[in-house]
Amino acid sequence: MIYFSDFFNISEAVLDKYGALDISLINDLPLFIDPFLLFGSSNPEYQQLHKWILEYLSFLKGKAQGPITKGSLEAWYFFPEEKQNWLGYCVTGNAGSGLGRKFADGLSGNINVLFADLGNERISDSSHLEKACLFQTGVGRDNISDFACNLIKSYLLEYTEKFALTHLEESQRKRIPVKKAYFDYNLERWMPKHFVLPFIHNDYIILTPKDLLTKDEVWINNNDLYDKFEDVCAIIPNTRLRAEINNYFYSNVPAPKPGKSPTKKDKAEAITKTVSKYADIIDYYIKFKEANKDGAKKLSAERLQEVRDIFVTGVNELVHDLQTTEFYKVKDVDSYEASIRRVQYLKQVIEDKDGYRLFYHKGKPLKREADLQVIFRLTWYASIFDVNREVNNGRGPVDYAVSKGSKDKTLVEFKLASNSSLKKNLENQVKIYEKASDTKKSIKVIMYFDQVELSKINSILNNLDLVDDKSIILIDAGNDKQSASRV
Repeated sequence: MIYFSDFFNISEAVLDKYGALDISLINDLPLFIDPFLLFGSSNPEYQQLHKWILEYLSFLKGKAQGPITKGSLEAWYFFPEEKQNWLGYCVTGNAGSGLGRKFADGLSGNINVLFADLGNERISDSSHLEKACLFQTGVGRDNISDFACNLIKSYLLEYTEKFALTHLEESQRKRIPVKKAYFDYNLERWMPKHFVLPFIHNDYIILTPKDLLTKDEVWINNNDLYDKFEDVCAIIPNTRLRAEINNYFYSNVPAPKPGKSPTKKDKAEAITKTVSKYADIIDYYIKFKEANKDGAKKLSAERLQEVRDIFVTGVNELVHDLQTTEFYKVKDVDSYEASIRRVQYLKQVIEDKDGYRLFYHKGKPLKREADLQVIFRLTWYASIFDVNREVNNGRGPVDYAVSKGSKDKTLVEFKLASNSSLKKNLENQVKIYEKASDTKKSIKVIMYFDQVELSKINSILNNLDLVDDKSIILIDAGNDKQSASRV
C-alpha cells in the first residue's frame, strides 16, 4: 500500500472526481502549491483565497512599520511544515523543516520594500506572495509554497473534512484539534479549530485540490525572470525608462573578447544589478506573467500529469514487477544484506523486465537523482527496516539510512552517471558519512542511460581501484539495452 486510496480502501476515481490528488502516504510527492493558480482561477473560492493571502501580507506590512518583538515575529511568521498534506521536497517520509527564523527575518525585513504598493499597484494587476523570492531576501520557492499552504489552511481543512464526511467510514476519520487553523485579526493571533479528517498511523491527512499544484517552479519565479528579462524590458511602455534600463544592463555585461562571448553567469550578474537599481522591472515581469493565466494552468496540468505518470502509474507498475521477484520477501538478514538484495532485485526489474520505462517521460530520460530516490522509497513500503534520510550529522545527508535498531545501519546512496561530482563522491563522500553516522556499511547505486555513461563510470572505478567493490551497484536504465551492465 502506497497511496491514500490504498490505505483508505477507496477508488482513485472518487478522489479524481472530487478534484483531490491521490497522495502517497509513504513519501512526499514532489509537488507544491502555486499561489498564482489562485489568482488566475475563475473559481470564486480560489480568488477569495488569493485575497486572504494579500490581507495577511497587508497585516504583516502594517506591523512592520514599527518594532516587532521576538514573540510577535514567531507568532506571525513561524509555521511548522504541513507534513499532513504529503507534498514537497522531502526525499523520505513527509517531515520537512517548516518556516522558521530565516524565513521570518527575510520576509519581515523586506516586506515594506517588496510590497510597497500593496493594494495600490501601479503596474501589475495585483500583488503576489511570490514576489518575495524575486529579490535577494533568502525566501525560496519552497517557503512560498509552505507559506501559501498555511495561509489557506482553513480552506484545505474544510475541503478535506467535506470529503471525509462524504466518502469515508466513521472508523477512517477522527475529530482533530488543528493548531494555527485560521488567523483572528481582532486577537492578532493564529487560532486552533476542530475538524473531522482522515486519520491513519496516529495522524490526520490533508487533501489538496489538483488544480492548485505544480512541480519544480511556481509560475512567478526567479529563474524565469532571468530567462525572460529582455522580453520584460521590451514591454515597458516608458521609452526613456526602457532605454535607461537597457543601457545600464549592457554596461554591466562584460564586453565580448575574441572568440569568447559573455557567459550566462555574466548576464545573470548584470541582471541582478539592474533589478536592484530599477525595482519596477519586477512589477513589469509580474504583469508579463499575469497576462498569461491560461499558460500557468496549462503548465500546472502538464507537470501534475508528469508526476502522476512517474510516481503513481509508473511506480505501481514497478511495484507489480517487483512482486514477481523476492524484493518484498527479504527478511532474517541484517540491513546491509537486505539493502543489497533489494537493490539487486530493483536492478533486475529495471534491466530485464522493462522497468527502465519508468525513468523516461515523453521519450526523454529523467536524469534527476531526487526522482530516483523518491521512487526507491515508494517501493520500500513493506519492510521490517526503517528507511530514513540521514540528517543533522554535521556532514550533510546521504540518501537513506536503512536500519533495524541502533546497531544495524546501512547507508544507501543513489547517483546518476551524469553527475559531475560522481568521482569525488565515490572517493570521499560515503567514507565521511560512514564516520559521521557510526556505521561501516554503505552501498552506492549508480544509474546510467547509455554506453558513454557506462564508460565514464568504469573509468572512474578503474581509477579508484573500485572495480570489484560489491557495494557499488550499476543499473542500466538505457532504452536500447545494448550496453553490458556490471555489478
